[in-house]
Amino acid sequence: MILRPVIIAVLLLGILSPASQSLRFELQSGHPKCISEDIKSNSMTVGKYQVVNPNQDHPLPDSHKLAVKVTAPHGNSYHTADKVETGQFAFTAAEEGGYMACFWAEDRSPRITMTVDFDWRTGVQAKDWSNVAKKGQVEGMELELKKLHDVVTSIHEEMFYMRAREEEMQELNQATTNKMFWLSFLSLFLCLSVAGLQFWHLKTFFEKKKLI
Repeated sequence: MILRPVIIAVLLLGILSPASQSLRFELQSGHPKCISEDIKSNSMTVGKYQVVNPNQDHPLPDSHKLAVKVTAPHGNSYHTADKVETGQFAFTAAEEGGYMACFWAEDRSPRITMTVDFDWRTGVQAKDWSNVAKKGQVEGMELELKKLHDVVTSIHEEMFYMRAREEEMQELNQATTNKMFWLSFLSLFLCLSVAGLQFWHLKTFFEKKKLI
């Protein structure tokens, strides 16, 4: 029971704290790189990616093009792009699990290395609040209340998710305990059976030899 306040505090900190704006990584031609994100079903997710221009005074070289593919846990494709410098995607997750965004560039000789900026957000963080304010014509306190409502809803859903996972773990532990009990019982039965057979065999052998 003590863990629940801790879990709530961690969830609040994770949701209310400002998210990192982007992830920057290096990509070598011919060597794909994949990034995974655990997303709950029916959660909105948005992503933006861009190849960083190594020389701002000149256009991006033709060699600095990449291909992108975003897939669901069971392999369904949500976004594909080929030979692009920048792009974005947005979708609502149909299934829960680890979604994968893979980046790769055409293999070249000599090998080139490019820098990619990638911003991937899910849930409450995926909402563009500036657009919400413009479309809904809400200002100040109304916008903050709407943000707070979505945060509370997200926490509520996360708590149900954590409770379901806790019940699954308890059922798994119980099933494992039962299996270990029967395995131990079977092992003990086999050991006693083997010991009995050995005793009977030795007794029979000694009786035949008239030693006892």
